[in-house]
Amino acid sequence: MPEVERQGSGWRGGLFLIIAAFVVALDQISKLWVRSYLDLYETIPLVGCLSLTNVRNTGAAFGLFANQVFLLILVAIVGLVTILLFYRYLPRISLLSSFALGLVFGGAVGNLIDRLRFGYVTDFIDVRLWRDFHWPVFNAADSAITVGAIVLAVFIFRALRKGDVSSSGARS
Repeated sequence: MPEVERQGSGWRGGLFLIIAAFVVALDQISKLWVRSYLDLYETIPLVGCLSLTNVRNTGAAFGLFANQVFLLILVAIVGLVTILLFYRYLPRISLLSSFALGLVFGGAVGNLIDRLRFGYVTDFIDVRLWRDFHWPVFNAADSAITVGAIVLAVFIFRALRKGDVSSSGARS
């Protein structure tokens, strides 16, 4: 039986770490800038429907579970451990899935840092959809998590369609 390549080894492991570190750095630097130069709830219009608005989010996505800091920290830690276990024990991993997992991991770490430091997450990307209706304000970490999750879902869906993974989850 051939030995299975471990996920932490080689260029895929390096890519995962580089992407995660880049996301955390981008997220923390952008949030620091917003907290330093914009008062709370201050808005700076950028282009068209895009603005920067300094908002404190005490909840999860869309403000769910507001003021449940301990619960959100616990969920983030469980999620991070799950990503690491998934990454470590997946028999084969592609460049694309390594990239996606790095995005999700880095985004989760970025938001966890805010929750641990402040008890809230700094959000600042404000998109007006029409008239005065705005998408909930978000940040770079949220964007990385969303893009990573979509890419990972597409990867898994394509793998299932190709028959790379059986319905029981075992590799064929």
